[in-house]
Amino acid sequence: MLFPSFAFLVFLPLVYWLYWYVFSSRLRLQNAFMLFASYVFYGWWDWRFLSLLIFSSFADFFIGWALANTITVSKRKAYVWLSLVINLGLLATFKYFNFFVDGLSDILLTFGMQPDFPTLGILLPIGISFYTFQSLSYSIDVYRGQIKPTHNGVAFLAFVSFFPQLVAGPIERAASLLPQFLVPRKFDVEQAKDGLRQMLWGFFKKIVVADGCASIVNGIFAGDVSQTPGITLFFGAFFFAFQIYGDFSGYSDIAIGCARLFGFKLSRNFAYPYFSRNITEFWRRWHISLSTWFRDYVYLPLGGWRTKTGRFRNIMITFGVSGLWHGANWTFVTWGILHGLYYIPDIFRNAKARRDEPTLKDWPQMVTTFLLVLVAWVFFRSSSVHTAVAYLYYSVANITLSPGALLVWTLRSEMGWILVMLVVEWFARKQEHALQFMPAAIALRWAIYLLITIEIMLHTDLQTSHEFIYFQF
Repeated sequence: MLFPSFAFLVFLPLVYWLYWYVFSSRLRLQNAFMLFASYVFYGWWDWRFLSLLIFSSFADFFIGWALANTITVSKRKAYVWLSLVINLGLLATFKYFNFFVDGLSDILLTFGMQPDFPTLGILLPIGISFYTFQSLSYSIDVYRGQIKPTHNGVAFLAFVSFFPQLVAGPIERAASLLPQFLVPRKFDVEQAKDGLRQMLWGFFKKIVVADGCASIVNGIFAGDVSQTPGITLFFGAFFFAFQIYGDFSGYSDIAIGCARLFGFKLSRNFAYPYFSRNITEFWRRWHISLSTWFRDYVYLPLGGWRTKTGRFRNIMITFGVSGLWHGANWTFVTWGILHGLYYIPDIFRNAKARRDEPTLKDWPQMVTTFLLVLVAWVFFRSSSVHTAVAYLYYSVANITLSPGALLVWTLRSEMGWILVMLVVEWFARKQEHALQFMPAAIALRWAIYLLITIEIMLHTDLQTSHEFIYFQF
């Protein structure tokens, strides 16, 4: 089920009413209803893939229970390896099987062999990379002794399948979200209001900014780059940068705000990343739940920052795996490796992810960081590494073609909405979301809500799919 859809417009108020007014008398009943609602939400897309979600959840629940009842080191290692095999096995089968088969075939072809390996013609289950990582982290944390396993099966299943963040995050840790299913929740009107404000801003970023940029991006990236002005190619990458930011951070805002309607607090997933002053800071602000997941379960187990040489290796492996997590294509791996290479200079000059908020005097560093990120986005968006390299080459080679294109693109209405978003988020950069603190004057506050709502409605087409980019991951 998509957030910007008529189905969700009916689903959310119905679930909200039943959750607070029918099933709130008993915690276990309320959790069971949330579990049911989450399965309906996920099954709306394709009910057959519910079996994978349920299987992954049950497997890690029982593995957690087994770890709690086992003190033998070898058996505990066997259980956590079982969790790794199950969860990563699901990912490998549904997401990477054809990728690795094709890669092996290409290698054998270079040696003159004619391989004929079978491939799988199956759909990628939506959100599989998110819920397998969430479920897997529970087993790892129980194994490490960082959390105690729960014996409440309903609460655990609801934690893994919680519908606001099920298909595109934030990737929640059991230590943060699971305890919230184990204690009674009381309706908080201020929390609900703030959740609605965050959802409103999320819909604005998704429908007005991201979907507005999508048609421009699709047209430019589908064209013949050798005949396209360099200025146009630059703006193709520029608009994609804001398409993916508006799309993904918009989803996170909707998810976090929606969770607050039901009394839950989810982790922050974006902290205005395009205001970053170096790559280290960018990764403190972009897709925070994933970057911290890879830090805790890949980078640190590899050895972290014990030595500069080892740190270089560990960073490159972590970013390479992060790129592969995004999709079975070398473009994503290249994107990850490129960010790893960006990250390395920060190590040797001891640059840190600054915790203070940026000011206008930091604009040179912010622009430089954004341009580096922009180059990497070309690989992320392109269909192959070859087309990405060609895109970047002609962005420079064709820079003198049609200089008037600069005026054409800067005067687009989409550019205006990007600027609106940037200005609002700049003044709200010390807040968790852009509409967290609104003017005290009721008339002004409601005028802002109304203007945002009108723009969302004007840009909404219920007959058109508004699928989020990260659903494919």
